[in-house]
Amino acid sequence: MNLPALLLAATLPAAAFADSYTLDKDHTQPSFEFSHMGISVWRGKFTQTSGKLEMDRKAHTGEVQVLVNTNSIDFGHKGMNTFAVTEDWLNVEWHPTMSYQGKLRFGGDVPVAVEGNLTLLGVSKPLTLRIKSFKCIPHPIFKREVCGADAEGEFHRADFGMKQYSEGEAGRIKLKIQVEALKD
Repeated sequence: MNLPALLLAATLPAAAFADSYTLDKDHTQPSFEFSHMGISVWRGKFTQTSGKLEMDRKAHTGEVQVLVNTNSIDFGHKGMNTFAVTEDWLNVEWHPTMSYQGKLRFGGDVPVAVEGNLTLLGVSKPLTLRIKSFKCIPHPIFKREVCGADAEGEFHRADFGMKQYSEGEAGRIKLKIQVEALKD
């Protein structure tokens, strides 16, 4: 387990019957999209993440934490990658990570949302992620349970201090997190 994941694990409260999972960094890549001048949509992703999931399916409770290396931003466009890490946007020199921490909300026997906080540029704001799909299966290679989910939410970049290009639709960021986590 790497240091950021270990730090995240240390902050999760112990639950008597909760199962612990570690986010699979190769299958967890938060992505985002926003309007570019109202004529097209820019899309990008973060390629370096870590985190934990604690879940008690019988009690219908759980918590999730995701830590993102902001310097791992990838638009598939060198110029945008370079601009996104500057002081005007992600300011990775002063804020090398962003994080999301929240509690699972169940609908029946499966999680349907995560109600938590997004911390970006040192600012924490509430953000609910709707879980569009959630499933657990025995992993065919690792022979342990693996759970996967697809979640999404929306926030306004100005709420986190990113004022440049935050007018109108361009200021609205759609965040999507596809995640897979292996049972510890």
